[in-house]
Amino acid sequence: MLDRALYALFSRHADATRHDADRKRYRATDVSASFDVYLSRTYGLSWLALALVGGWTFVTVVALPDATLGAAAGFLRRGVPGLETVGAPAVSRNAAAAGTGVAVGLAAKRATVALGGRYLEWLASARRSNIERTLPGAVRYLHALSSGSDDGAAMLRKVADRQQAYGETAVAFRKALNRATLTGSLGEGLRAVSRDTPSRDALAPFLVKFREHAEQGPDALAQYLQMESRMLSNRQARDREQAGDFLELMAEMFVVLLVLPALLVIVVTVMSVLAPGLGETTATPLGPITVRALLVYGSAGFILIVGGVAAAVVGSLRPQDQSGRDYRRPAGPLATLASAFRNPASALVVFAPPAVAFGGALLTADYRPVDAVLLGYVALSVPVGLVALRRANIDDAKDREITDFVHAVSGHVSLGRPFSAAVERVARDVDLGALNDDVADLAFNVNLTTRDGDRQAAALSRFVDRVGTPLADQTIGLVTGALDAGGDAEAVFETLQVEIGRLYHERKSLRANMLVYVAVGWTTALLVVGIMVAVDAYVLDSFAQLSSISTADAGIALDADAVQPARDRRRFYVVTQATMLACGWFAGYASRGRYEALLHSGALVGVAYFVFAGVGMV
Repeated sequence: MLDRALYALFSRHADATRHDADRKRYRATDVSASFDVYLSRTYGLSWLALALVGGWTFVTVVALPDATLGAAAGFLRRGVPGLETVGAPAVSRNAAAAGTGVAVGLAAKRATVALGGRYLEWLASARRSNIERTLPGAVRYLHALSSGSDDGAAMLRKVADRQQAYGETAVAFRKALNRATLTGSLGEGLRAVSRDTPSRDALAPFLVKFREHAEQGPDALAQYLQMESRMLSNRQARDREQAGDFLELMAEMFVVLLVLPALLVIVVTVMSVLAPGLGETTATPLGPITVRALLVYGSAGFILIVGGVAAAVVGSLRPQDQSGRDYRRPAGPLATLASAFRNPASALVVFAPPAVAFGGALLTADYRPVDAVLLGYVALSVPVGLVALRRANIDDAKDREITDFVHAVSGHVSLGRPFSAAVERVARDVDLGALNDDVADLAFNVNLTTRDGDRQAAALSRFVDRVGTPLADQTIGLVTGALDAGGDAEAVFETLQVEIGRLYHERKSLRANMLVYVAVGWTTALLVVGIMVAVDAYVLDSFAQLSSISTADAGIALDADAVQPARDRRRFYVVTQATMLACGWFAGYASRGRYEALLHSGALVGVAYFVFAGVGMV
């Protein structure tokens, strides 16, 4: 009903020329609502923004003191050239508040409409990045499928069915197939998607050439897919180098943005002896607070924001196919409890109540609330992070062994043995360490018969689920689709050897490069701890004595309460712990993802508490 009302009121704006760019951006997104409905919602939201922002501005201006209003009017008259030469008319407070509210509300309305168009651009940009990241793998998968399939639509459908592996590329292929079903022509579906896709430099030309080579025959299509997979892999390597350069710059900015607030807090604390204005009280929505305290706690908040943004950027720069696993908690409380030491998602649920109880016990034991919250965070994050680290080490061991497994099976297949016999021989003769149980299970299942006869695909799918690593899904999943399409086993495994070698090498290289940023996070954190402890040991007490000197003896105006060691140590502690959290998030996301971010941040918070408590600062 709301959509119908908004559509009736605002749908006319969809035909305006000023929204032509928005319509083009909309076609590049995956928004489910029609463009007219989306734009109607945006305009409805803009009128709501006008009412809320305008009303809030009106109330604020009415409530401001006369002195503040006079200062604002004087600032405006002096700041606008020529305005101070014009006599100021007598305007009532309500009229000034209404005029200001209308002006600010209209600006908010216009900004909301502009933000709606910008949001479409952000969605299109995110889809483009996802397509360009997943297209090379999808093309390599198509090349493997081409050895056993002459039907381009069937090949595209197999990629479209694996959205978890190929992301927005799979979505684009599904759109092309749906359009082909409606029009009866695969070429028409590919042409429509290539016209609307946000990836104008990668997916659009690929779809056009795919259609052309598919019409020329399977051999031409296979040769084109082989050449295109090499070109896209080279392009992906260049993009990753650029992302690495950007990450280096961001790491340098991260260090500066985290060290500077800590230094600012130190400077503000020691300089407050000579600047009594820093001790003046100012009103805030949370109550009165001194300027010095506002700067200190504002710096702590700024550090947390920087850490969160830096962690998000690092997570987005990591290739999606080489990020940490996305663990899912099993259904049911008993299954969750049983998997708590193997699954970080389960561990997060299981260890949360004891961590909350531990924090509450610290509060009852007269610990300060900040310490109780931080130590409760440590009690939760460190066990969950250790479970994630243990599981990651097991997954790394499986990824190391899966390359040997693929090479061993490929050798037997190249000798003419059937796939099932090759797996059985490898399971019997080769020691694959952490992968032994999974390979034994595969050897057993691949020799079973099923009603539909599709035992190889079913056994390989079960094997991928048991191993559970992204590398297994990308590589063994390729075999599953190619063999199911009737591809030649020897050709499939030859392609697989190249693919798994490339992916494993990229994974090791990325891991080695990211360890540098883990070291950056820890070094920055420990540097801030050292600076704070050194200032407390050698500077804070001296300035406290200086501030206690009487004004008559010193001959200068000093604030006797400017430096209070106990209070300032607590503030140093808060800023330091904020830095520990930010550095831990950055280091964890650079390593493997959010669960390792919990481990690093919790460990750093624990180290900071241990050091500060050990030197008597808390």
